[in-house]
Amino acid sequence: MRRSIWACGLLLAFAGMSTAVSAASSDTGQSPAAKLGPTGASAARAEALSIAYWSGKARRERSAVRQWVTVVRGQPPQQIAPLRPSNSPHAAWRQARAWHRRQVAASQLAHNPPQLRTWYCIHSYEGSWSDPNAPYWGGLQMDYSFQSAYGSWLLRHHGTADHWTPLEQIWTAVRAWRVRGFSPWPNTARNCGVYYPD
Repeated sequence: MRRSIWACGLLLAFAGMSTAVSAASSDTGQSPAAKLGPTGASAARAEALSIAYWSGKARRERSAVRQWVTVVRGQPPQQIAPLRPSNSPHAAWRQARAWHRRQVAASQLAHNPPQLRTWYCIHSYEGSWSDPNAPYWGGLQMDYSFQSAYGSWLLRHHGTADHWTPLEQIWTAVRAWRVRGFSPWPNTARNCGVYYPD
């Protein structure tokens, strides 16, 4: 009997202590995260770092998309989807993943222009990709009027074709080929078996 009374007294004492602790913490007006102390602050910092990391990755992937589209079109795209602000690591990750997919698709397109093997064949009979000698420049020997007609943005911003990447030179040639066929390279295209003038 005495033990039972003693046990009941201990239970009441513990109950009183927990009530006093909870009342004291509610009196301070602190948020649950603040009550957690350094752990809550660390979690918030980790979340902010994660958002910053994935947002930065999305920004780099978007920039790469712009670069590959510029290679294919010969000028930067006039419009490209903006980056959306992310308020969670998952949202930032999803946006980075979406831009990565676009970047992979744009890169594959840029690295596989039409008639790629033919352009390399023509190049093998023409000059170096960095050939700076007028009146024909680059690996597909483009004259100034050709560059101005089919690569005007590149010409204005990077100079003559010897300053362009091989892919930029090939895509410029592709734009001409879609209009004129292989006629700008009559001899070398014939050597490659793709030019049959009337």
